[in-house]
Amino acid sequence: MQKNIKMVHVKESDLILNSDGSVFHLHLKPEDLADKIILVGDPGRVKQISSKFSSVRVKIANREFITHTGNYNGSEITVISTGIGTDNIDIVLNELDALVNIDLEKRVPKSKAQSLTIVRIGTSGALQNDIPVGTFLISGKAIGFDGLLNYYDGIEQIIETGFEESITENLPWSKRFARPYVIPADGTLLRLFQGANTIVGFTISAPGFYAPQGRSLRLPIIFPDWNKSIEKFSFNNQKITNFEMESSAIYGLSKLMGHRALTVCAIIANRISQEYISDYKPVMDDLIRYTLDKLSKWETTTK
Repeated sequence: MQKNIKMVHVKESDLILNSDGSVFHLHLKPEDLADKIILVGDPGRVKQISSKFSSVRVKIANREFITHTGNYNGSEITVISTGIGTDNIDIVLNELDALVNIDLEKRVPKSKAQSLTIVRIGTSGALQNDIPVGTFLISGKAIGFDGLLNYYDGIEQIIETGFEESITENLPWSKRFARPYVIPADGTLLRLFQGANTIVGFTISAPGFYAPQGRSLRLPIIFPDWNKSIEKFSFNNQKITNFEMESSAIYGLSKLMGHRALTVCAIIANRISQEYISDYKPVMDDLIRYTLDKLSKWETTTK
């Protein structure tokens, strides 16, 4: 999708730089970044991951965006916290791409584009009864209920239209909802991360934690049986497996920009069976180690 990238001067109001030359929100310069990146929602999880590095050469923080770059098993990896939601992913992905693919001094795209490897790790709740808590679920496809990618040109070339149409036809879809979109994961990363304790699923990125995921506190939700409808939904024998809140934007923007992307989540709850892991830190620690081991071998695996 690199052919769709504008090869024109980038306005100062479009790409805002800080006084030290770093990008506006992340406060990063190109030299601060590795080409293998782990994204996490929780800022506290950055330290949990970088504590496993043999050395850390970059520590930068601004708002919810915390970045550590260091060495793990001879491979340089960057960890960045994004906060929650696809709106934050819009910031993070655009600024990461700018760091590697725009000459920040001349404000023009570089003649040769660089591809980043981006893996999101996090927690998630399963929507199928047969998915046990503690499972590592790899998102084979991300289903965007958030609407973000609909603002970007080129979306029609990367979405799975049939899956999208089936959602609006077979779920109780309100005309007030954003148009959904379905984006596949990077195939090479998907194969690399599959293992004995992983399953491949189809993941909804919801635009909220409560009503969009079928939760009701004091306010009623528009479709009380929302989760039951999602649980029963199937398209070409592909059932929706879990909720989270970022992957659709990561997959979509990465494909449009020419980066590789994958999400792996630890299933810490099952919304159908009502199972829940109260202390999920050991599970997350295992997922972190699993991800670091896979990424550190990435060059060897892809040669």
